[in-house]
Amino acid sequence: MSGGTGASSGEEGASGPGGALLVVGDVVTDVVARHREPLAAGTDTAAVIRTLPGGAGANVACWAARTGCADVRLLGRVGADAAQWHERELAAAGVRPRLVVDPEAATGTVICLVDGGAAAERTFLTDSGAALRLEPDDWSDALLDGVARLHLSGYLLFSGPSRALAAVAVASARARGVPVSLDPASAGFLAALGVDRFLALVEGVDVLLPSRDEACLLTGLPDPADAAAKLSLQVPLVVAKAGADGALIARAGEILARIPAVPATPRDTTGAGDAFTGAFLAASVAGATPEEAAARGCRAGARAVEQVGARPPTRA
Repeated sequence: MSGGTGASSGEEGASGPGGALLVVGDVVTDVVARHREPLAAGTDTAAVIRTLPGGAGANVACWAARTGCADVRLLGRVGADAAQWHERELAAAGVRPRLVVDPEAATGTVICLVDGGAAAERTFLTDSGAALRLEPDDWSDALLDGVARLHLSGYLLFSGPSRALAAVAVASARARGVPVSLDPASAGFLAALGVDRFLALVEGVDVLLPSRDEACLLTGLPDPADAAAKLSLQVPLVVAKAGADGALIARAGEILARIPAVPATPRDTTGAGDAFTGAFLAASVAGATPEEAAARGCRAGARAVEQVGARPPTRA
């Protein structure tokens, strides 16, 4: 492990309001390229390029800290090339990092191509590197001391070692009565993994937070509301993120609420779903209802799309 703060000692599996949030997931370096013209094959396309800290798991943790969770912890794996930088960035965002330094792989890198048009749509080129090399030996039950909720990035399910780590973490959380949430993370990787396999892997998860596209992919249904309702027959609570259409909350096969989006002028949609998830989890740890938590998630998502990069700005 690197010199991160790690998990503090405290009460076991506190599931009431005010406990810590533990996020397990990916920490990567984002190279964000914003281009106004269509990509020109075989030649140059002008762009504004920035290198930023990212990773769905790390982004969720940072947004949870920014939106009110006082104790956010993150377990992730990075390469020696960028371990200190990522640790500093996470700490500056109010997150307590527990970063495993991989002896072989470099830190994961994602190239984010952001269309400069009105939708600010993004396309990712992903080299997962060390991010998906988390393994069961990186887990300790002590990581759950004082934790009220465990959140898993869905990227963990896309490699054998990190799938095994996720299974160990879920089993440990269930043994302590700590609720578990999961964000599927990527429709593209989901399709490659296989829907049936994914659904089998989320056994034991209490809250699923898919995007609209992920919910539809997982159910084969074209309507996001129908998809969320169907998923809630397998996972107790489903909160489907629908971008400009807000969010849907489903339980036991029924839509309980439709949460409206907050108006925003997009600059970069990278990390909007992570912002929603982080704010949702922060509110949930504080004892908010799913409807209240989703409304806070929509507000965070709106803030996220109005800036460049997937993380909230750090406080001065």
